[in-house]
Amino acid sequence: MKDFTEIVLCPEALDHSKTEFCNPAFEGEELRAAPSTECPADEDGSSPASQRDGRGRQLWGQAGWRFRADFKFTWLCVALMGTVLIFLIALLLGIVIHQLTSPQPPGAPAAALPAHGAATTAAAPTQRAPTAPRTTATPTQSRLPTAGTAAPACGGTLRSPEGSFSSPNYPSPYPPDSLCIWRIEVSPGLAIQLKMETFSVEGTASCLFDRVELYEEQGAGSADPAPVRGGPTRFCGSVVPPTFNTNSNQLRVTFVSDSSVGAPGFSAHYRAVAPSDKSCAWNEHLCDQGLCLHLGFVCDGFHDCTDKSDEANCSLKHKECGGPLTALEGHFSTPNHPQPYPHQQLCLWQILVPVGHVIDLHFHNFSLEMHEDCSFDFVEVHDSAGTGAASLMGRFCGHQLPPILTSSRHVMTVLFVADEGVADDGFFATYQARNATEKTCSPAEFSCGNGECRALESVCDGWHDCPDGTDELNCTGVSYPAFGSACEPVQVEMCLGLGYNATSFPNIWLAIPDQEGAAEVLQDYQTLMELACYQHLRLLICSLFVPKCTPDGGVLQPCRAVCLAAELRCQQSLGLLGILWPINCNILPDSNDPIECFQP
Repeated sequence: MKDFTEIVLCPEALDHSKTEFCNPAFEGEELRAAPSTECPADEDGSSPASQRDGRGRQLWGQAGWRFRADFKFTWLCVALMGTVLIFLIALLLGIVIHQLTSPQPPGAPAAALPAHGAATTAAAPTQRAPTAPRTTATPTQSRLPTAGTAAPACGGTLRSPEGSFSSPNYPSPYPPDSLCIWRIEVSPGLAIQLKMETFSVEGTASCLFDRVELYEEQGAGSADPAPVRGGPTRFCGSVVPPTFNTNSNQLRVTFVSDSSVGAPGFSAHYRAVAPSDKSCAWNEHLCDQGLCLHLGFVCDGFHDCTDKSDEANCSLKHKECGGPLTALEGHFSTPNHPQPYPHQQLCLWQILVPVGHVIDLHFHNFSLEMHEDCSFDFVEVHDSAGTGAASLMGRFCGHQLPPILTSSRHVMTVLFVADEGVADDGFFATYQARNATEKTCSPAEFSCGNGECRALESVCDGWHDCPDGTDELNCTGVSYPAFGSACEPVQVEMCLGLGYNATSFPNIWLAIPDQEGAAEVLQDYQTLMELACYQHLRLLICSLFVPKCTPDGGVLQPCRAVCLAAELRCQQSLGLLGILWPINCNILPDSNDPIECFQP
């Protein structure tokens, strides 16, 4: 029979051996120090209580290890989240700082520099071809103060009824890469009159580089019925712009310079005026309820005023600038002489005396704008009825008197051209016809065909010393280049098949250097091909831009009848398209003589 071992149950020990879930960190010292219930010892001398304590220490060790592992993972998560948060805060601060330090002027549109679209320049108040800026450097602008602060160096808001401002560093050269914006605001119901007192800004006729732009903004409470101007008016160069009168009480003036050459800049003065008190300077033309034009744009053949007052009564005004001279002696001068001549002038005098006579031309009080090649303002004298290169006796400018010039026959042409730049006092000239057979030469001189005398050494020396070239006739063994005609075939597609096939460039009437330049300008007119009057318009435009060449290399203008016929047929059609008739037909020759003008 098997031995049975006595089993002793200790209920207190069972109670203490129950599995409990607790956190030692939250147990009080009292619980840890509580006395345990005594149980009988085992045979090996250990009691159930000591075995319980061993198992408890093992459980506590496992619990402590797990607690330490969870603690490290938590701190790792906290560190990662903190790092991400710091990165996001830094990114947000960077965006805010970038926005605050960006150089966009207050209140300006996103594009600080206006696009180079069709703009009005000081050289021409009508819109010209668009150009692109030469530099892409970002201009800088000073902070724009409001009224009541010290006068700003570059830009600002001006609300006084009268004030002045100027380009940076004026009268010293302005800095490169500048963008200055002045906003002029006067009381509602008033207009603004702006006058440039001095003006010198780098630029070409299209204001490609540096420029001043005037933009009239829609004001509050404007009492003038005239609308604000739709686009900016652009100026550059050295010609002081005309007086600028607004129709509203707000005007924005923008000055832009590129990264290269600077100039002294400008100074301007403005004042608030009543709409009925708009005015222009004494040497300006007032039209369109406040538009001011330089006198050089009056009677120039182009309607710059909507009311067309700039081209009214021009038949009398043009008599003092060019025309035929048929007396045996006479005189002529530049417009306004001895006062400065107007800008953009083209005067053509044709001196015509009886056959068998020659013409002596004397210049007096000669003063034109100086240029090395006489490319700006100049006088040309031609030994013919035209203005071709073969007949050119000389081109003159500056302040030195030209020599006495004698024609080889009974006709002489004098051409005066002035650009939009500097104007001077001009000239006064006299001429006298004399019989070519009256003058005799000494035995030691050679008598030219026009009666002039030349040294015998000049005969057959390869150079034309006589105006008519008779000193080089019947010469043997001498070769020299002969004068060639300046005519060239018509290559502009729009102007082919008009009854003539030869032209001559440069076009002195419209300042077009070659046929490529004429073709580029005429591209805009080809958009009018659908008009019923296009053929009449084509005859007129081509004869102006690609003129007919005469046998001696000169050019002929279209006759007035050609212009009047085109105006009669096209004016109404162009008006429906919002285009004013651009040409003043009264300035063209009123003749049917094929020597004076051309009818294609």
